[in-house]
Amino acid sequence: MSQPSSDWNEKLTLAEEMLPLISALHRERNVVTSIFGRLLLDVTAIDIIKSHRYARRITEKPLPISQTLPIVRELSTMDLGTASIDIGRLATNFHRNPENTDLRAYLEEELKPVIGGTKDRPSRDVVLYGFGRIGRLLARILIAREAAYGGVRLRAIVVRSKGEGDIIKRASLLRRDSVHGAFDGTITVDEEKNIIWANGTPIQVIYSNDPASVDYTEYGIHDAIVVDNTGRWRDREGLSQHLKSTGVDRVVLTAPGKGDLRNVVYGINHTDITDEDTIITAASCTTNGITPVLKVINDRYGVRHGHVETVHSFTNDQNLIDNYHKGPRRGRAAGLNMVLTETGAAKAVSKALPEFEGKLTGNAIRVPTPDVSMAVLNLETEKEVDRDEVNNYLRKVSLHSDLRQQISYINSPDVVSTDFVGSTHAGVVDGLATIASGTHLVLYVWYDNEFGYSNQVIRIVEEVAGARPIVLPRRESPSEL
Repeated sequence: MSQPSSDWNEKLTLAEEMLPLISALHRERNVVTSIFGRLLLDVTAIDIIKSHRYARRITEKPLPISQTLPIVRELSTMDLGTASIDIGRLATNFHRNPENTDLRAYLEEELKPVIGGTKDRPSRDVVLYGFGRIGRLLARILIAREAAYGGVRLRAIVVRSKGEGDIIKRASLLRRDSVHGAFDGTITVDEEKNIIWANGTPIQVIYSNDPASVDYTEYGIHDAIVVDNTGRWRDREGLSQHLKSTGVDRVVLTAPGKGDLRNVVYGINHTDITDEDTIITAASCTTNGITPVLKVINDRYGVRHGHVETVHSFTNDQNLIDNYHKGPRRGRAAGLNMVLTETGAAKAVSKALPEFEGKLTGNAIRVPTPDVSMAVLNLETEKEVDRDEVNNYLRKVSLHSDLRQQISYINSPDVVSTDFVGSTHAGVVDGLATIASGTHLVLYVWYDNEFGYSNQVIRIVEEVAGARPIVLPRRESPSEL
């Protein structure tokens, strides 16, 4: 049935009233609003209507703008500090309880942690050591996060010079991406000063072959978090070179670490990070994609053992055409073949979740797609499992728990890999593919091995910087669902 134009016009009118209010909240109080996790940042009236319709995934029907607009009006009159506030969740919870009659009193109780709080957040310098696939995505996210919340600032990138025109090429690669599309904003280059300007943010390009020799203070950079995305060093000895340079305080590696380095999957063990952890590794894209799902399944049903098979997009480590490669099979043409190879992700899970030590095996099949991968979790559980119950539980976890940013859930018969390009989640459970019989459970988890992983890395950077925004209202832990 077509939607009456009067109904549409009413929604449009309400959405247009909301626009300047959410803009003022962001600009004047550093408050970012959302509808069940969908940010209302730089949006149009149509975007607001779509976000309210998206709410049917959670509430089983679209969320009326007439319920969220009064909340936004009240927020605009409150003395709020920096926060990320989910007005969809506030509206749903308020109207779900018939005893709630005083909206202002309800909001003051729910938002108590940030009422009268600071509107400024301490800024922390971030340096990207390397500027490849992950490095450029990290740059995009950092620039967007600084505009949204502040707290972390991309100050520089460090690369090895490729000769004349190097900075022009690097700026062009940041501006355009064959997988993730155009940069959202403007990019210009100051060749004389070696600076890339991105949406008004000056990014100093530093040319160096030696991490220990860079003096970042010469560029006004102090106590920086260096994010090494080269993969060149993965142990403490190699990565410690960054700490020998002037102006560096912490190092985050965008790969699994070796030896005694702490491997962190944000949402799982990030609270274990201490001041003594000057070098932190963000594990791998696959480890991030599967660990949150494995944790909640183990907590609820128990996992005796399992096998992880990843269907992974090809990477720069493989050859474009058949040629010599030091690794088995990876020398064969990446765009023409499915390539069976190994993955350390299954064993790496235990570095974030020690209870999985010795329980998982794994392999990987590299396939001719440029981005988005899938992990098939073939598990033997301690308790019997029911397909609908498992799916319902994972759906609740994805929507209502404190792992909402790590785990998403979808129940569509037509989704394919390209539908998950740009996903900010660590992994997305494909509910229609779930298989459950007795104590045998098979889960299919999609993940954007580039962008989703990069978002997990940024969450670690913000955690180390003390710059993670407070998210309200508070969410439940998966065990409470």
